[in-house]
Amino acid sequence: MLLRDAADSDLDGILTIHNDAIRTSTAIWTDDEVPRSEREAWFAAQRAAGNPVVVADDGGEVAGYATYAQWRAKSGYRHTVEDSIYVADGYRGRGLGRALLVELVARARAAGHRTMLADIEAGNVASVRLHESLGFGSVGRLPEVGTKFGQWLDLEILALPLQDGAETAGVAPRLESVGHDG
Repeated sequence: MLLRDAADSDLDGILTIHNDAIRTSTAIWTDDEVPRSEREAWFAAQRAAGNPVVVADDGGEVAGYATYAQWRAKSGYRHTVEDSIYVADGYRGRGLGRALLVELVARARAAGHRTMLADIEAGNVASVRLHESLGFGSVGRLPEVGTKFGQWLDLEILALPLQDGAETAGVAPRLESVGHDG
């Protein structure tokens, strides 16, 4: 499996994974699948902002993708990013999400970001555990702030300090726990 920067030719694979997550999971809190034009605009915005979009390439097939973006639009949040990781059905449980997250963390550190956040539907135990295994710590839960499939959803917020001396709401830095495998 090759991790690389996404290209325009990867958009159909990214769109397929994204829309599958909308249809089948509570990872994306919307009911409506998106057209390719939305993913094109998103990809262009990510590039313009200097945010990485990384794909896991399995012989030319997009097996997963990951990115981060500024957590909130106001300038005071410019050093805090939020990750997004999605793996195609059939590739889950193989360590691909972990590899993508490790790559994102390394890139966020190299870019000088201070904190990476993960806003995760609290019932997504696999994603919460993945983030915790790489040093993210829970900084709060927002009960019943979203809805999908006729159920109220809690949002778990996890944080990872990225730079030496950074602390996030009592989460002790565990910088050594997330290396870059190159």
